[in-house]
Amino acid sequence: MTHTDNPMIFVVGIIGNICSFFCFIAPISIFYRICRKKTTEGFQSCPYVAALFSAMLWIFYAYIKTGEMLIITINAFGCLIETIYLVIYITYCPKQARNFTLKLICLLNLGGICLVIVLTHLLAKERTARIELLGWICVVLSTSVFAAPLSVIRVVVRTKSVEFMPFTLSLLLTISAITWLIYGILLKDIFVTLPNIVGITFGMIQMVLYGIYRKNKPVKDEKLPEHKDDTNQLQIVVITHENVVDVETGESKEEKEQEKKQEKTESKEGVEEQPQKEG
Repeated sequence: MTHTDNPMIFVVGIIGNICSFFCFIAPISIFYRICRKKTTEGFQSCPYVAALFSAMLWIFYAYIKTGEMLIITINAFGCLIETIYLVIYITYCPKQARNFTLKLICLLNLGGICLVIVLTHLLAKERTARIELLGWICVVLSTSVFAAPLSVIRVVVRTKSVEFMPFTLSLLLTISAITWLIYGILLKDIFVTLPNIVGITFGMIQMVLYGIYRKNKPVKDEKLPEHKDDTNQLQIVVITHENVVDVETGESKEEKEQEKKQEKTESKEGVEEQPQKEG
């Protein structure tokens, strides 16, 4: 069944395109900041490389299946916007991160997609078998992309703060997953349906956590795990330690304070004894 056979499929697909469009443009503020500051600030390129690879695979899947223009349109936009993100990232990231990103792009977005195309044509001679093989590849990859928010969920649970998990984005991702789930069910396409069940699950978990921790105060100077600075961690340890040992003498602050108090009392006693001797 295609959207030409059922107008409802077309309507749901258009809504899915709109929701996914806003999900794709969500990181624009991050890359605007990168352009303004001319630094990537420790952000990672892996999610954007994976998103580009996923969009490329879905375009190939829709092309092989034929008649899936709505899947092609949104993923074509996804390829465009993710490519722009990666160009900005490569422009302003450090040399080591740039080399890693370029290797990852060559491995996944060039080598990976070519390997998938060759394997689907060699291992599946018939069109139906080719669609099924490619569909399962898309399911596995899309599920891993949907599982990406696990790191953010872990940060929310650890810090008990939703500062790093905006409710609007979580809601938008959930609505997008629900829309594409309905689209897959109406289309009777299990490969479109399955990944979005995972997406809805993670989206609901994020919104539940938001409801639990939304009243908590934001954590000051807290960063995502991959953005933490080791020097900041050391500073926190030093500040929170009450018994800090002096590097030069090996004595604690409490011992030093006790010695100072004893010296003061001894000096006072010495001052009091002097007048008595003079008398």
